[in-house]
Amino acid sequence: MRIALLTNEYPPYIYGGAGVHVEYLTRELTRIERGQEVQVLCFGDQHCEQGNLQVEGIEPPFQSQGKDPRHLKFFDTLARNLVMAGQLENIDIVHCHTWYTHFAGCLLKQLTGAKLVLTTHSLEPHRPWKVEQLGTAYQASAWVERTAYENADGVIAVSNSMRADVHSLYGVQPEKIRVIHNGIDLEQYCPTHKPEVLSQYGIDPNRPYILFVGRITRQKGIIHLVEAVRHLKSELQVVLCAGAPDTPEIGREMAEKVNKVRSESKNQIIWIPQVVPKDDLIPIYSGASLFVCPSVYEPFGIINLEAMACGTPVVASSVGGIKEVVVPGQTGTLVEFEAGPHGDFEPRDPGLFARNLAAAIDQLISDPCKLKEMGIRSRERVEHEFGWPSIARFTLDFYRDLVQA
Repeated sequence: MRIALLTNEYPPYIYGGAGVHVEYLTRELTRIERGQEVQVLCFGDQHCEQGNLQVEGIEPPFQSQGKDPRHLKFFDTLARNLVMAGQLENIDIVHCHTWYTHFAGCLLKQLTGAKLVLTTHSLEPHRPWKVEQLGTAYQASAWVERTAYENADGVIAVSNSMRADVHSLYGVQPEKIRVIHNGIDLEQYCPTHKPEVLSQYGIDPNRPYILFVGRITRQKGIIHLVEAVRHLKSELQVVLCAGAPDTPEIGREMAEKVNKVRSESKNQIIWIPQVVPKDDLIPIYSGASLFVCPSVYEPFGIINLEAMACGTPVVASSVGGIKEVVVPGQTGTLVEFEAGPHGDFEPRDPGLFARNLAAAIDQLISDPCKLKEMGIRSRERVEHEFGWPSIARFTLDFYRDLVQA
């Protein structure tokens, strides 16, 4: 088959779970059978031809203009999509990842006759905070996404939760949706202890610490975690690998919250605002007593797999696909999340949510033997359920079913 994957993120420009997914899926698709031709079109300046893989970064063909500066990212996206649509021919599958490439996917379906496949990493109606970033262009991105789902030949949902959401929001028939979980590179992400790496980032390797890794965005709930620090009874280091704020406003809000909690808590907050390379991040995962994922919306949460693969238990919000990854009492703890009355994916009671996060962390930290056992079970669960080779095989089987239908 001739397969085209369209994505915003691709190495070296990865900032979220969708980019991680595409990176490893692409690698495994090219390994399964050498007869597959895989082309990747992505946002950026990448260019690579290696065996049966071709990667081409797409730059915007012109500088966008608009009355509202928040619209420029949307216009830039559409411009790149038009270039993508003119780059391909003679393809069997066009597989799009996030709304950033959906417009190109819809065009290519019509222009080439390829089967259109979408992987559901997130859904715009469940990310209302994007209005802060896009303004009214958020309504346009939601329209692009809806149009793509209405025209898709097949949809891959990364969790059963997302399968239900695709059906309820966009009316995609269940027979068109296949659940294929995200995965993890088990050779790369494994327990790796390097105290010198921790010291390099200001972490004391001789003291316990909890860890957060992710973007500064409403979705990831990092502000709630920082608020939880003031309620912790355990004396811990709190390591926040957190950068790339969605907007300057949330970046300032984060800085103000961290400074305030630092002045009121005995727990040390170590904020690492830059992107941490994988070779350093893996020892940071491995050295943590707990990984904390306080997301208010999470279709799957690859980040939890990364921590678990490194032998680190997880305390996470009981939302979305997280519930299909973290097993309470075995690989960590789930903290109940009750959304607000307006369905805006904010906690009904933010103070209670923060206190519950702190209580869950304290409970596990107080039992080192249980923590050690959970770390072993976390690694075992990832090994048994979430390897990339099998996930790529399931994806390829789905492609074949669509092409042969």
